[in-house]
Amino acid sequence: MSHRITILDRAKEYLVHRRALGFALEVSGVLLLQFARFADRAKHRGPLTADLMLRWASLPKASPRYRAERLSIIRGFARHLAAEDGQSQVPDRHLLGKNHERLQPHIYSDQQLRDLVLAAGKLSPLYRLRPHTYSTLFGLLASTGLRISEALNLQCDHVDLVRGVLRIEATKFCKSRWVPLHPTTTQALRRYAHERDHEPGAQAFFVGARGCRLPNRTVHGVFRRLCEQLNWSSNGAMPKPRIHDLRHTFACRRLLLWYQRGINVDHTIASLSTYLGHGKVTDTYWYLTGTTPLLAVVGRRFEKFAGPSFGRQV
Repeated sequence: MSHRITILDRAKEYLVHRRALGFALEVSGVLLLQFARFADRAKHRGPLTADLMLRWASLPKASPRYRAERLSIIRGFARHLAAEDGQSQVPDRHLLGKNHERLQPHIYSDQQLRDLVLAAGKLSPLYRLRPHTYSTLFGLLASTGLRISEALNLQCDHVDLVRGVLRIEATKFCKSRWVPLHPTTTQALRRYAHERDHEPGAQAFFVGARGCRLPNRTVHGVFRRLCEQLNWSSNGAMPKPRIHDLRHTFACRRLLLWYQRGINVDHTIASLSTYLGHGKVTDTYWYLTGTTPLLAVVGRRFEKFAGPSFGRQV
């Protein structure tokens, strides 16, 4: 008796195929398998239907955005099956609303960046390196726009303090890249490395208690307490500034600097995209916000472009 191929079987085959192409699909893979088990428990046969996918996506008592995200995840699987059987339905991407809406980020001022690094350097030394670790870590994030995971995953041999570059390995999109550092950033890392070298046997560059890799959750907890200490509120859509907003701020500051220096941003945006480790340049545009300094520069450039006739009554 031949084994009947289930939706779960097809989902597992699909994940193997996609991961072989370099997609991690960690969270989305788990959700897709949950959907496949739901379909098999419902004794679904034949091509996928939009009704089945909507029923599963709408199950949790969660925000409309989360339900839209669930539907978005299984749409890819539905497209794959539709290409094979020509009958599976692919629901409209906005059937349950938008799943990936951009929230206005907090853009840090120069003074806030200085205050953050200084406050981190005054943290109580629960272990010897704690103030040095956090002040250097937050300074690195502000000056390079690294993802927090990239900074915490740095190993000692990823940090070249002679040439002033970082080697970021197999990060998001399975990409590795070199990140050149400003001389002042290299100097700060060098000072931290000198203190850190007193911790024998540690492989991670940023270390927590007992010389282990600094945990992501712990870093976010410390950051929240520093925000409360500094009495910060957000100028974005979220109630409080986030660590990830340092990455948004870096992108905006770099764009502003190029405009101020008269550099053609259309030509250099691709280099910023590479530096940030983005898969495509449109991902970099996602990080750009129309701050007051940026809009002022753009406004002056437009006035210059328009010439003497700008604003003249016709």
